Amino acid sequence: MDLADHTDRAAEILASRPSSMGAMLLEQVAASGEREAFRHLQDGRWVSLTWSDTRDAVFEIAAGLLAVGVELEDRVAIASGTRIEWVLADLAIMSAGAATTTVYPTTQHEDVAFILGDSGARVVFAEDQSQVDKIEAHADELTDLETIVQISGTPRGGRTISLDELRSRGRQRLAEHPGCVEDVIARTGPDHLATLIYTSGTTGTPKGVRLVHDCLTYEGAAVEAYDIIYRDDLQYLWLPLSHVFGKALLAIQLRIGFASAVEGDIDSLVENLGVVQPTFMCGAPRIFEKVRARVMTSASSGPKKRIVSWAFSVGRRTSPLRLAGGRPKGLLAAQQALAERLVFSAIKARMGGKIRFFVSGSAGLNREVQEWFHAAGLLVLEGYGLTETSAATFVNNPRATRFGTVGPVMPGSEVKIADDGEVMIKGPGVMRGYHHLPEATEEAFVDGWFATGDLGELDDHGYLKITDRKKDLIKTSGGKYVAPSEVEGVIKAASPYVSQVVAHGEGRKYISALIALDPQAIAEWADGQGLSYGSTEDLTRAPEVRALIDGHVQAANRKLERWETVKRWAFLPGELDVENGEVTPSLKVRRAEVERRYRDLLDSLYDLD
Repeated sequence: MDLADHTDRAAEILASRPSSMGAMLLEQVAASGEREAFRHLQDGRWVSLTWSDTRDAVFEIAAGLLAVGVELEDRVAIASGTRIEWVLADLAIMSAGAATTTVYPTTQHEDVAFILGDSGARVVFAEDQSQVDKIEAHADELTDLETIVQISGTPRGGRTISLDELRSRGRQRLAEHPGCVEDVIARTGPDHLATLIYTSGTTGTPKGVRLVHDCLTYEGAAVEAYDIIYRDDLQYLWLPLSHVFGKALLAIQLRIGFASAVEGDIDSLVENLGVVQPTFMCGAPRIFEKVRARVMTSASSGPKKRIVSWAFSVGRRTSPLRLAGGRPKGLLAAQQALAERLVFSAIKARMGGKIRFFVSGSAGLNREVQEWFHAAGLLVLEGYGLTETSAATFVNNPRATRFGTVGPVMPGSEVKIADDGEVMIKGPGVMRGYHHLPEATEEAFVDGWFATGDLGELDDHGYLKITDRKKDLIKTSGGKYVAPSEVEGVIKAASPYVSQVVAHGEGRKYISALIALDPQAIAEWADGQGLSYGSTEDLTRAPEVRALIDGHVQAANRKLERWETVKRWAFLPGELDVENGEVTPSLKVRRAEVERRYRDLLDSLYDLD
């Protein structure tokens, strides 16, 4: 298919998108009725729902919501981890004409109260009693809230009912009014509110991002037009569904019709990949960093290290050939085959053995990590988007991947780079505004273009490279600008024992860094060295660990410009934590909070000024 044909085909797909998420569900059910839609764990084994099963469950919950009084564009919240009930509740909310308000299960009391109060949520799906308790602790403030639907456990009464009870009410409503859900879907249009996602934000109070049905149906159609995911694919879906990335994946699935295995337990991810054998999986960079660190630390000495190092040296030599669509020949082909047999096949098997590609989003992916995976024969596509742009706005093409970029803009959207380097986006996926914040909405747009707050540049192929957050750029006292994400990424890539890095230096003479160790990786290293310790914090005080990490920091410095290099650094006592407000639920560092909390430690790194 030539470019003109492809463009025409993309325009046709985008124009054919249905009016709402509920309508898109009905279209997929009509096309794929008895095909598998979702797979989930039940009593320790994987069970499946067909598309018809999914519709039946969604309609029961949607009718239950109608029975408790939910109306068009009412807000219904979900406070839960990723699980099949989250998916069903979300589809039911939108099929009932209401709008899903997402709440991370780790969100603290005050923010829960703010999100539910600001959104005016009338109903909340709460995962368990602990989530119910967080809501009820602010009962007096939540004047709009009428019903809590508890997913797991036995409700204690009051306004809390079980999910089974809601579904029972829905079945009764359907028996009395069989077409009640279809009627609401028919009345729900592309400009009706579909979801309200509160940006976790690295500073300030969360802002509610208003995404209408057209934003989400566009995501599904745009990815279909991009032609990289197909009906026969199987996704492993573990991402937080409270995040826009997870929400967009559900919209994409409804449009294309592939199946998803849904399981939010991150600790069992690798084990489950081996069982489920998905063809693609999306994740945050930290997941890929951890996999790389695990392989590197498991082969840190002896003959195994030499074999793994040799295999990756071969993989790196063949990587440019494979990216260009070619194959190694002669001796290099034989070496590649041996490296595959000795090392790479085992890594792929741990990932299930059928992965076509991974997609990394929600934060920047270090290029070295991406190149390491490709050396092993595993493709990680980096993408980019924001809550305000319904997630997937750029993604690399597996047929023409360019490492270090987030790919071209998705079909139907436009991008331009402002004079100051800021990335500007226009298209159907862009939000319709911030909830109750008209001034913030106005400030977010310039002549109809959404200002992302990120700095970037377009290459000759139209692929976007993100250089940093506009507000995160560090200006040293010498007048040099430093992108902290670049510094942090290079250090993490240099050491499999480093979990998190926070670069600092605004108004200072040089760049410093706070470093958190990966507890599991450094413990295994310490055991191999015969070090005695009681905790990760104990190891931060060990001279041997200090010397190990300092060697990695110095190696990283050799890859940075002189003014970017880290002159002094210190260990953090432990990993930065969501519950302490140091990172967002999507694992972005809240720099202002970290710098506030560790101000004395940072100041000590400049005592010699």
